[in-house]
Amino acid sequence: MAMRASFLTLIDRLRGRLRTLGGADGGNVLMTFALAIIPIIGFVGSAVDYSRANSAKAAMQAAIDATGLILSKNTSNITKQRATDIFNAQFHRPDVLNIDVNPSYTTTNGSQVVVNATATVPMTFMKVMGYSTIGINASTTIKWGNSRLRVALVLDNTGSMSQSGKLTALKTATNNLLGQLQNAATTNADVYVSIIPFSKDVNIDPANYSANWIDWTAWDNANGNCVNHSSYTTKTACQNASHTWSAANHNTWNGCVMDRGDPNAPSSLNTDTNVTAPVAGNLPTMFPAEQYGSCTQAAMPLSYNWSAMTTVVNNMTANGNTNQGIGLALGWMSLVGGGPFPTPPAYDSNYQYSKIIILLTDGLNTQNRWYTNQGQIDARQQLTCNNINAAGVTLYTVQVNTSGDPTSQLLRNCAGSPGKYPDADKFFLLTSASEIITTFQQIGTAISNLRVAQ
Repeated sequence: MAMRASFLTLIDRLRGRLRTLGGADGGNVLMTFALAIIPIIGFVGSAVDYSRANSAKAAMQAAIDATGLILSKNTSNITKQRATDIFNAQFHRPDVLNIDVNPSYTTTNGSQVVVNATATVPMTFMKVMGYSTIGINASTTIKWGNSRLRVALVLDNTGSMSQSGKLTALKTATNNLLGQLQNAATTNADVYVSIIPFSKDVNIDPANYSANWIDWTAWDNANGNCVNHSSYTTKTACQNASHTWSAANHNTWNGCVMDRGDPNAPSSLNTDTNVTAPVAGNLPTMFPAEQYGSCTQAAMPLSYNWSAMTTVVNNMTANGNTNQGIGLALGWMSLVGGGPFPTPPAYDSNYQYSKIIILLTDGLNTQNRWYTNQGQIDARQQLTCNNINAAGVTLYTVQVNTSGDPTSQLLRNCAGSPGKYPDADKFFLLTSASEIITTFQQIGTAISNLRVAQ
C-alpha cells in the first residue's frame, strides 16, 4: 500500500507540472517542447520503476511463503537468522536492498508462524522526482493448530516386490515419509499413522487369537490332525470317514486373515468392501483366520509411536500373491476402528481432521479369498474405492510398474479426494524403484505441508 501511495503521489506531481506548463504563454516552441519532455519522460519512467518494484514484491511474497512453510516444520528453531537464511535461499533479486526478515511463533488459538519482510527497490527514473527508493513488504501466516491428520499406509508386500530393489526402496521411502509426518506434528495428537502390509491376506497380529471377532471355521478345518489317521488332512475329510479330528490350538495361528464375507462368495452385506464393525457370531462380519504360508509383517493400528512404526517397516518381507482389496479395506478400517483396530482417539470439535490412505502396489490383482480372476477381484475393490470416496477419505494410489504391466485403470479410477473422484493428481505411475522415494516425498509434502492462510 505504501508503494502504491508513493506512485500515486508522483502521478499527481507530474499532472500538476503538466498543467502549469500548459498554461504558460512565454518562450518559443523549442523551449516549450524541451520543458514538456522532462515530465513526460518522468511519467513514463515512473511506470517502469513501479513495474520493477511490483515484480520484486511478488517475488518477495513467494519467498516469504516458502520461508514460513519451512519454519513451520521445526518450531523449536525459529530465529531471525534462520528465517533470513531460508528467505535468501528462495529470493534471487540482487536489485532489492535492505532486506529485513522477522519471524514469530505463537500457540495462541492454535499454532502459527508469522513471517514479515521489508526491503527497498532503488529507482532509476523516479529519482528525477525526488524518489531514490520505494519500500516493499510481504507477510505470511502459517496456521496448523486446527488441523489433524489420520494416515493409513497400505503397502504391497507380495513376492514381486523383492525384484528390482522395490522393497528396499519402499522401506526407505516409508521411513522418510514417517519422518515428514512426525515433523508436521506439534503435539502427539496431531498426526496418527497406521501401517497395513498386504499380500493375499493381511496379518492382524497372532496375539489377537482369543478375540471374539475372529471366524475360526476355515482355520479349524485345515489345521489339526485326524487322530490315528494322518492321511486325512482336513477336518471335513476326517469326520466324513467317521474319525476324530483334533484341531490345532489357536495360539499357533500366524495372524493372517482373509477377506470378510461368506465362505464361497462375498456376503450380501458386502463386508469385504466396507467398514461394518465385526459382530461376534455374525460370520460375514468377522475376520476369517487362515494359516497363510506367505503371511506378511503384522499390521500396526493408528499410532504416533514413530520408532515402533520404523520397526514394522524394516521388518517387511516380500511373499505371496496380490490382493489390493483386502489391504485397502483394512487400511480404511484402521482409520475408523473395529476388530483388530482400536477406536481412534475421540475427535475434538476445535479441530478439523483429514483421513488419508496411501495405497502402493507393484502388481495387478491375482488372488483373493474367492477369485483368481483379475476382473472379479478388481470389481470388488472398485466398490471399496467408491465407499472410501463417499466417506470423505482422500485416497492416493501408486502403481510401481517395472515389469511392463498395463497401467492399472482400477488404481487410476480409485484415486480421489473429497469433492473430486476420480482425481488424476492422486494417482502415480512409476517405472523404477527409485521413484518410490521421490513420490512418497511428494505425497508427504502434500499432506503435511501447512496451508498458507494469509
